[in-house]
Amino acid sequence: MKNQLSPTTIKIGILGGGQLGKMLYQAASPWALDVHILDRSKTFPAARVCPSFHIGDFTDYDDVLTFGRQMDLITIEIESVNVEALLQLEREGVMVYPQPSILNIINDKGLQKTFYQDNHLPTAAFTLVKNQAEILDQITSGKIEFPFVQKSRKGGYDGRGVQVIHNEASLHKIMDVPSVIEERVSIEKEIGLILARNPSGEIKAYTPVEMVFDPEANLVDHLIAPAQISLDYSEELNRIGTRLAEEMDIVGLLAVEFFIDTKGEIFINEMAPRTHNSGHHTIEACPCSQFEQQFRAILDFPLGDTTQEKSYAAMINILGPESFTGPPSYPNLRNILSMKDVFPHIYGKSISKPNRKMGHITLIANDRPTLIQKINTIKSQFYIQPIHMFKNL
Repeated sequence: MKNQLSPTTIKIGILGGGQLGKMLYQAASPWALDVHILDRSKTFPAARVCPSFHIGDFTDYDDVLTFGRQMDLITIEIESVNVEALLQLEREGVMVYPQPSILNIINDKGLQKTFYQDNHLPTAAFTLVKNQAEILDQITSGKIEFPFVQKSRKGGYDGRGVQVIHNEASLHKIMDVPSVIEERVSIEKEIGLILARNPSGEIKAYTPVEMVFDPEANLVDHLIAPAQISLDYSEELNRIGTRLAEEMDIVGLLAVEFFIDTKGEIFINEMAPRTHNSGHHTIEACPCSQFEQQFRAILDFPLGDTTQEKSYAAMINILGPESFTGPPSYPNLRNILSMKDVFPHIYGKSISKPNRKMGHITLIANDRPTLIQKINTIKSQFYIQPIHMFKNL
């Protein structure tokens, strides 16, 4: 640690003050860690809980440098940060986890795919292209065949920056940006795996989860833990994820999204170097949540117990409805709170927008059929409406 500081007195800076920053701060609170958060506005979720909230832009070189020079250790809740500033802070002796060199790879989906390929990690066949014209040329020459998936190399998240091009009628959807073009995999299941690695090299993984996506928003609608896969598949996913973490030499968390295709083959889809939507259920379902685990990893503490203590768990995303943009209310929250083993998390965002993540709900059950029934009940009952329509909780 910088200046041989005790881990419990070290100044920790987090870049990003959204819901992940909020839940990170809540996980740090029992240990009284000295946590500071940088983001653009005190209207963001983390500002509701963190007294040491700094106003600044985590994509701005000077803002990140100024903030980081006040800290002993910097971590993130979002990867689209100013990496050049983090590299300079690292040169000046500030600890930065995950390492800036890793963020450079993960922030570019083309470099991600090349990393998998170079390290013989399973991933769908791909081509790197510069722009829309190159894609159209390669379609004409037969190098790219329908259907295919276009992913923007930079800037895409939460379903943005991804297009599925089925046929010539879909050509108008092609983005004119540097992209990864992938063969479309016939997906049987989409699986999430979260691992943690500390500077000592200890690695622990959570139980793989099964993700169910909203086909319109291209976002996770809900997840089920554990995934309905065989022990052999679970062990293979852990093996691949562990090797990926080791090859990257990452310190912190690594969330890996996998496809299992209709032939039973496993492919890495993409990864994120932070806490992730696919791990929110760990707050209630595991002895050590993914948020606590991030602090354990970056402080080189022993990693926490990742065992899923509850037989079955689920997480439902609360997404802003398509019908309005504006201040939200949650009129049926009272009924949801009356349900056993149901845990709503409202992020506290002041404005709801279509498909914006406004919160999540974790569910616990003793068996999968009961869990599915609870998912369906909550999805049919919980909703968001404009605050001016609000009557009662």
